[in-house]
Amino acid sequence: MKIFLTGATGYIGGSVAERMLREGHEIAGLVRTEQGAQEIGKRGMRPVLGTLDDAQGIARAAREADAVIDTAEANHAGVVDAIASALHGSGKPFLHTSGSGIVATVANGERSDSIYDEYSSFTPTIARMLQRAAIDQVVFDAAKQGVRSVVIRPTMIYGEGRGVRKESAQVPALIENAKKAGIGLHVGKGENIWANVHIDDVAELYVLALQKAPAGALYYAENGEEALKNVAASISRMLGFGGKTRPWSPQEAEAALGPRAHSSFGSNSRVRGKRSRAELGWQPKGPTILEEIEHGHYRRVHRPT
Repeated sequence: MKIFLTGATGYIGGSVAERMLREGHEIAGLVRTEQGAQEIGKRGMRPVLGTLDDAQGIARAAREADAVIDTAEANHAGVVDAIASALHGSGKPFLHTSGSGIVATVANGERSDSIYDEYSSFTPTIARMLQRAAIDQVVFDAAKQGVRSVVIRPTMIYGEGRGVRKESAQVPALIENAKKAGIGLHVGKGENIWANVHIDDVAELYVLALQKAPAGALYYAENGEEALKNVAASISRMLGFGGKTRPWSPQEAEAALGPRAHSSFGSNSRVRGKRSRAELGWQPKGPTILEEIEHGHYRRVHRPT
């Protein structure tokens, strides 16, 4: 199958592309620069030069492909509009990457007991996530217009990326700030909980969704959950700080991690991938997030020598 993939040099996109190449698919990957083109070219992909704002180029590449996988930016409405319009009536698969942050509740490190699955209804409480929900709806609506469109919502992804980019944003950011502080850090009490999943299991879910997901489907990519204080303690042990942690105030977290810190590192995002398992037969097998931090990729890359 000829696949057009956005985010080809990214953490999710690169990992999904590598897995699809192993399945024997051909990948045309959207890249912004000649350097990016060279990097994915070495990995067996055909570069398509352009940006996420190049609606005409994206639509053309989508029409030329047998399937489209969008992993570039969950909140970029223009990309989804261009792909959905280009694939109208084609019956082609269109896998769009959203994220479980869509159900997140800002809690400043406090725990929430609300848990969602693919069949749960909810209204996002964060402005940026309202925008994301509207974009996801465009994908769902495309299923009514002859597109086999699917939304995949990964949770907190961890592990070594298989493409050009080797790491995600969340865990490495916590590690780097712990290094600077000499102690593990969490927003407030750190009792807030995020579902999580290994990057290899995410890539496997895309393979299964491409093969057999029905039009209009939603899947959460989740294989467990963890309180952020436990993640901070794990990072602390990995770095040789003895598991010690301390709270960040929301203001400190935002100064270190940017204006969205309170809505990610201080929030709850608890989901279950029930449909992913039942409908696609997805069986995640990766190590847990704490195992990966203390004994896997993060220890190999980030622990001081």
